Amino acid sequence: MQSIPVLTVRGGSLAEAYERALIALYHGGIRLRTQYDKPGAPLSLDATMNITIDDPLADPMIHKAFPGGLPDLREYVYELEGRKDHWVKAINDPADTRWEYTYHGRLQNYGQWKERGADGKNQFVGPFQVDQIAYVIDKLVAQPFTRQAQMITWMPNHDLACYDPPCLQSLWYRILEDDTGVQWLNANVRFRSNDAWGANFMNMFGFIQFNQTLIAAEIARRTGKPVRLARMNWQADSYHIYGKDIEQAEQRLFSRLETTAFDDRIYHFHDPAITEMYHEEEAAILRKIDEMSQRMG
Repeated sequence: MQSIPVLTVRGGSLAEAYERALIALYHGGIRLRTQYDKPGAPLSLDATMNITIDDPLADPMIHKAFPGGLPDLREYVYELEGRKDHWVKAINDPADTRWEYTYHGRLQNYGQWKERGADGKNQFVGPFQVDQIAYVIDKLVAQPFTRQAQMITWMPNHDLACYDPPCLQSLWYRILEDDTGVQWLNANVRFRSNDAWGANFMNMFGFIQFNQTLIAAEIARRTGKPVRLARMNWQADSYHIYGKDIEQAEQRLFSRLETTAFDDRIYHFHDPAITEMYHEEEAAILRKIDEMSQRMG
């Protein structure tokens, strides 16, 4: 029988859970081809992965091994807030090489896509438009224990034939209230495909911020009750390290596990110096997004 491994890890914080997931994949994954492999490329390392982060906002949040920096994390959070939704291409223009989608665009404007009109101008069209973010918040405010607070990205009429369809598939929420009146937002996030080395840390960090600022904060404002983040469960149907990245992952993480302490492999996000570094590039990032927007039209 040929079976893809199903791996499960748990961590108290983001950095802890992220490292445990990578180690589990490194030791328990299998080698598989992908449709994006170049001729002669080494096989990817792959598994189905389930990651639980018990306290998503707890430190240590930042893992030094992730191939990026604090400005990259801040820019990705801006993206999940909708700052790049207009970067999506017109699907009826083969010459348009902009993005197929943004996650925020699919969540807030599900059912719509961009087309180029006869006048050369782009416009969003579609059979309907659903603001799933608003819908989920309404559901949770009215009935915190509902099982129906879900958002999806997959649009079969477009994505089944799309070269690069959304990796994120769904977000699901449910609230539990403790004896002191604090509401705890539980979240399940499912990816059909998740680049464990190149994207997963940024994805998880970004959706922690998304859940806190776009979902929890608005529910708290409308209910007058404090809302905090409970566990986030992260499922990836394909959790993989591309073959071309395995050597880098070994150099930056796996080969260092026995020679360094965990505390040497992480940052505390709420350390004032780290927080300042995270925020100090905001103006430059927004300028970068605006400049790219002008170049992309």
